[in-house]
Amino acid sequence: MSESVPPVEAIPPVEEGVRLTPAELKRRRARSIAIAIALAAFVALFYVVTIAKIGGNILSSSGRLM
Repeated sequence: MSESVPPVEAIPPVEEGVRLTPAELKRRRARSIAIAIALAAFVALFYVVTIAKIGGNILSSSGRLM
């Protein structure tokens, strides 16, 4: 049951991950910025719609608090 194990020096090093070219890194950064801008616009849209709905209800209540 003794298996032959190669010495540590004989095992080639394993590269982890994928190395991207500078052009690919630039495209990834541009895509990330575009996603961030789209997300920020989506959040702003929800904020504006929410304020508009709440603001309309506040004005129609004639100052009464519920």
